[in-house]
Amino acid sequence: MDDTATVEISSVFPSREVSAAMGLQGTHLTLTVLYHRDLERVGEIARFNEPTGALSRMSPGFRAPGSPELFLRPLGDPHLSRRPLAFEAGREAGSVRISRCGSTIPVQLDGMPLHESVELSSDEIDRGVVLHLADRVVLLLHRHDAPGRYPEESFGMVGASAAMVRLRRDILRSADLEVPVLLRGETGTGKELVAAAIHEASSRSQNSFVAVNLGAIPPSLAATELFGSVKGAFTGSVRSQMGFFRRAEGGTLFLDEVGEAPPDVQVMLLRVLESGEIQPVGSHETQRVNVRLITATDANLENAVARGRFRAPLLYRLTSGYEIMIPPLRARRDDVGRLLFRFLRDELDALGESHPLTSEEEPWLPASVIARLAEYAWPGNVRELRNVARQLAIYSRGSDQARLGPRVERLLGGQEPRGRDAARGAAEAPAAIGPTPVIDPGIPPAAAYRPPLAIPRAEIREVLRRHRWCIKPASAELGISRSSLYSLLGRYPDFRQAKDIERSEIEAVLEETDGDLAAAADRLEVSVRALRMRLRS
Repeated sequence: MDDTATVEISSVFPSREVSAAMGLQGTHLTLTVLYHRDLERVGEIARFNEPTGALSRMSPGFRAPGSPELFLRPLGDPHLSRRPLAFEAGREAGSVRISRCGSTIPVQLDGMPLHESVELSSDEIDRGVVLHLADRVVLLLHRHDAPGRYPEESFGMVGASAAMVRLRRDILRSADLEVPVLLRGETGTGKELVAAAIHEASSRSQNSFVAVNLGAIPPSLAATELFGSVKGAFTGSVRSQMGFFRRAEGGTLFLDEVGEAPPDVQVMLLRVLESGEIQPVGSHETQRVNVRLITATDANLENAVARGRFRAPLLYRLTSGYEIMIPPLRARRDDVGRLLFRFLRDELDALGESHPLTSEEEPWLPASVIARLAEYAWPGNVRELRNVARQLAIYSRGSDQARLGPRVERLLGGQEPRGRDAARGAAEAPAAIGPTPVIDPGIPPAAAYRPPLAIPRAEIREVLRRHRWCIKPASAELGISRSSLYSLLGRYPDFRQAKDIERSEIEAVLEETDGDLAAAADRLEVSVRALRMRLRS
């Protein structure tokens, strides 16, 4: 029996082989709870038993990832309608149509209201669609690869997404091997946490784990800091210095941002990988070291080799052991709820604040805020999410309800008060967070209208980025027509269309993102649809 709660779509959607050929990320459709008044249910997943299914107060059944299907239970919120929303296969391969069919549940899909029905494209499902139900429940509709059995060891990492299951398996595969490990991932994904997990799961766990950020060490001092030095090696050297390799003797040395290593240090790293020996600065003798080396980077080392900034032999040695790709948060959006509430509890405890975080009467953090956070792209990944949790906790000290500070409002697209309003806002307590207003995606209300040329370029970029460079929802949020937005983009040379991007640049970005079309589109600052059309052309 499948160990993940998914919509079984094998008879309607493409097979795994066809999906792989089409670039789809999976063949299973999943509903994950991002928010529920019962916070113990955050992270639960659900499946329909047929290719078509329904979502209501009483169906489908949800359960914790990895738990038996005997423990299925519906959402059960009394404010949700018993009349279900209908899910069925759309007209295009991999798409899903959601219809009201008489349901009275107020629904927003990625911040846009559901009127009668909508067809979600395959790309939208791959990225994940946020369902905000009656300002009570937030779900993520997405595809999910069945992981089979979940690893028993969590390594202190929060998350039950398929990407996190694969990551934990990679840690288990590599932990007991005496080979170098290269961790690749964007900034903020938790590379040091993964390195520490590998160390703790290895036979070296009783010895030191030493973490070093090479990007934070001046190039002139890098060799000395890593390999040590002897007395008199340079001006001002009055005693011998033990480097990080010697401090990690018998244990693990983690070198973050290895792509920033100066050329002379790259040569020395290659030597220690090949021979297990280091040569302190100023010494004519080598020293043997017993150290397991784990390196990490968010850079494309292959491109750095091509540009002559990184030595090819060192790259070969680093990748000859084991290589682990750490997923960005946008590739594990079903973990956003799990992570957010874990971070909030930690931050509130650290501040000595006691909040139930949710209740039937007046929740400390409304569902509307969770929906907004889930819709955000998180370019800073898990680190950025933790920072947001810290900002929420600090800005809400002493309050009965969570409050968004100006920093979080800016992050989510809100505008800072200006002029007289700014001075007044500094003197008054911030307003509590209320439900996100439902805005019709058509013509905006007159009060919200601004001349297109009055909209700051930075605001346009932020709104486009939040909507993954899709013109229709971005123009609706900005309060202008699509033609006006296209006209504005034509005025600014830093906005590009997919058809104008060189093939070589697209190929390089696809290589950097391992063929992840959504990630490549984000990097190139175009929509997934536009990039797909450019590739076809």
